[in-house]
Amino acid sequence: MKKLNMQSLDVVVSNVEKIAHLFPNCVTERLNKDGKPELAIDFEKLQAELCNDIIAGSEERYQFTWPDKRAAARLANTPTTMTLRPCREESVDFDNTQNLYIEGDNLDVLKVLRETYLGKVKMIYIDPPYNTGHDFVYNDDFAESYEEFAKSCKAYDEEGNLQFNPKENGESNGRFHTDWLNMMYPRLKVARDLLSEDGFIFISIDDNEVHNLKKICDEVFGSHNYMNQFAWVSNITGRQISGRGAAKTWESVLVYCKNIADSYGLNVDISFAKEKMPDSYKGFNKDIRTDSRGAFAVGDTLYNHNRKFNEETRPNLVFSIFYNPETEEIITGDIGEVKSGFVELPPHENGDGIHKYHAWRWSKQKIANECYDLIVLNTSRGGYEIYTRIREFDNTLLKDIITNISNGYSEVQKLFDDKKYFDYPKSVDLLRTFIGAIRNKDSIIIDFFSGSGTTAHAVMRLNAEDGGNRKFIMVQLPEKTDEKSEAFKDGYYNICEIGKERIRRAGKKVKEEAGLQGQNLDIGFRVLKLDSSNMADVYYTPQESGQQTLFDENVKPDRSNEDLLFQVMLDLGIELSAKIEVKQIAGKTVHFVDGNYLVACFDSEVNESTITEIARLQPVYFVMRDASAASDNVIDNFEQIFKHYSPDTNCRII
Repeated sequence: MKKLNMQSLDVVVSNVEKIAHLFPNCVTERLNKDGKPELAIDFEKLQAELCNDIIAGSEERYQFTWPDKRAAARLANTPTTMTLRPCREESVDFDNTQNLYIEGDNLDVLKVLRETYLGKVKMIYIDPPYNTGHDFVYNDDFAESYEEFAKSCKAYDEEGNLQFNPKENGESNGRFHTDWLNMMYPRLKVARDLLSEDGFIFISIDDNEVHNLKKICDEVFGSHNYMNQFAWVSNITGRQISGRGAAKTWESVLVYCKNIADSYGLNVDISFAKEKMPDSYKGFNKDIRTDSRGAFAVGDTLYNHNRKFNEETRPNLVFSIFYNPETEEIITGDIGEVKSGFVELPPHENGDGIHKYHAWRWSKQKIANECYDLIVLNTSRGGYEIYTRIREFDNTLLKDIITNISNGYSEVQKLFDDKKYFDYPKSVDLLRTFIGAIRNKDSIIIDFFSGSGTTAHAVMRLNAEDGGNRKFIMVQLPEKTDEKSEAFKDGYYNICEIGKERIRRAGKKVKEEAGLQGQNLDIGFRVLKLDSSNMADVYYTPQESGQQTLFDENVKPDRSNEDLLFQVMLDLGIELSAKIEVKQIAGKTVHFVDGNYLVACFDSEVNESTITEIARLQPVYFVMRDASAASDNVIDNFEQIFKHYSPDTNCRII
């Protein structure tokens, strides 16, 4: 049987394998730090494969860099042995929910999730620290001291004299931005791996770091995958603090997609937009009609309003459309052609003084194939005009300015009896706007700076409104609350405790307000907490263990069977929201995940009877502890039992 790795994906190893597949001549072999052979890249050969002219290292080029950028990139690729431990007592509807609330540093959490949720996440929303001058708690190993930074940015000359003071210029000094960039860069790199090909990431930010954020997003996601920069008018009265310049009324939300080729327009429900953002969405009083295909709204005229599209630039889109008033048939033909029973609708005249006609927006072939989505109406002058029929008329394209939606102060305060536990919480309506723009109603939404839990609240509310089955994964570092704060005095000693309670209360409120429509609404969440591996340290450093430790127990004594189960699920790429059942087989506790996909038994003294009964069930995976076998005979017979009853089962031990 094979042993499970019990650690996150090693991205470097995976990338080397990809290079080996593309350029086998660029891969060599070397001994790693443990003296074992491993594949490595011959970068000189790889450079020769990728370009005709090698760029010299000293040659100037356009690039965006900062101290320790390479360390930040390496950190994103470094695997972790951390795991996630379930916490039933703090969860809601643990056995049935598909939502997750994860406590821990988000970089390690993202690494732990990477292999399981690779390419599965439709949307990520984050509201990271704005770097306004206050210390943030995401300090990674490469964070520099002031002295180290001064040295790396060459503040001193060769004789040790200070050439300039990095502390000058206040917030604009290099170290100020460097710390923030080193915090954000690896997290965005790992987050990108989680996005599906048609996935989006939305990032709230203000002026302090918006320019740097866009640059690192251009690098991580690709500048061609930039979608929008939303202006969220969060405070129409403006911030009247500094007394310099104009009063600031808006913040930015940057949007990137994973793959521009698979992206689509971001839409918003018209009724919601008119109600919540009346300054941006006025009108939309559509002419609603019905035909044999159902209800439709009369759309825009079919001709292209842009004068640049004419008989010279788009000759294939300049022709006449013919309409039969009796049968309502629509066909195409040459300009000036006569067709019995039909009225000619020539293209509109072009007013640029050079060309004769405007082009149509549809081609002849499209009109022939989809004429049922066109309608001809009488004009006030006794003529005819042709329009499109809009079948899905309850949505419109989202605008890049979000108005009339302020911060979520009141929403959170109402849930907590008018007590203020959070500064600047985002509004549910803001998040509902963005989440609603994602077409898939059965998608996974991640927020790895989840704070007060607004994203989870918005997911539950939107599911209640449109019957969706979106799932949320919230990730938050358990930052301690200030001992002088109202939250601390009320017993909330870290941000996670407030966030979880907010989701509990919000879920209950959303379900009550939804009535019958919300009876099957998932308002639960599994709480998982980041911790060190369930396996003893010696398990990962066999070169340091002596002969006497070879048969020692390899699982830490404070870990439960359910702890082990969740680490196995991560290692096998099984979603952490999968259905889990516990059954007794031959006197032993056996875990069933996603039906018979994974069957695991971590009890001691497991004998042939238990293994035989499990093998008869023919699971895809079976996992047990190395020390679980009742005797050496069980180990000897293990493979034969599965070979007889379930030869296709993948058997693993930990």
